Amino acid sequence: MVRLKFDIQLNYQIADSASDFIFNIHAAHTAHQAVVNEQLYLSQPVTPVIYTDPTYGTRYFRLNATAGPLTVRYSATVDISHYFESPENLAEVPISQLPSEVLPYIYPSRYCQSDRLGKLATWEFAHFQPGYTRVRAIQDWVRQRTALLPGSSNSNTSATDTLIDQAGVCRDFAHVMIALCRAMNIPTRFVTGINYGAAQKSGSADFHAYVEVFLSSRWYVFDPSGISPPMGLVRIGTGRDAADVSFATVFGAVATFAPVINITAIDDPANGFTLPRDCTEVLSTQPLL
Repeated sequence: MVRLKFDIQLNYQIADSASDFIFNIHAAHTAHQAVVNEQLYLSQPVTPVIYTDPTYGTRYFRLNATAGPLTVRYSATVDISHYFESPENLAEVPISQLPSEVLPYIYPSRYCQSDRLGKLATWEFAHFQPGYTRVRAIQDWVRQRTALLPGSSNSNTSATDTLIDQAGVCRDFAHVMIALCRAMNIPTRFVTGINYGAAQKSGSADFHAYVEVFLSSRWYVFDPSGISPPMGLVRIGTGRDAADVSFATVFGAVATFAPVINITAIDDPANGFTLPRDCTEVLSTQPLL
């Protein structure tokens, strides 16, 4: 099991009138991710309205803030238990056998135009063995052909844009992999979170986007950007693409500042906690469907 502690601080300056905010920064409650403790601090005396999606455990909260500065700070400790599987055991599931709740993730979505990438996907990946081998080939293809370049994309950048520009940030890597997998009729979805791996490499943690692919009746984690080992990912939101799980949506005249994020892992084998690491198995943090 992995125990991760993290905190997020978001700072805003609100103009003359009140503004509304919707945040998705809470650690998700799932069968494999337990929130040990958490705390939410708001610099203004406002009461947030919190909603939990019953399917994925994604939590949203909204608030109406007055003019002036606003600081939102969230901290949590989470325990994540991983299911490990050998790559050779993972197969693609025929469309006729997909669970109904998986079906939304085979369709095109705003940022993942899989319907435009059928010929490309077939040309590049049809000859690979179906299952993990094909999905891994798609992940490696995206990683090799896309430069990780901060500031190279924006909120309007789609998978097709990234394929042309050949550069992006983690969300762009995720969108391309999702679009290509869906073009091969492999259900794939978008996940947001915090990653422990980047903090170890660069000393700076950040919000992160990665991918889950449905194979052999379970969702498995892939990180096409290669920034973090899958064991070091905290789940926040789950959706079709970034449009479903933005960490902050702002309504009004508001100046925003870069988030400040810190994360640490507990190294305590005696109590069952190990540091996130790369491994040869494929990981899942979702139950069997």
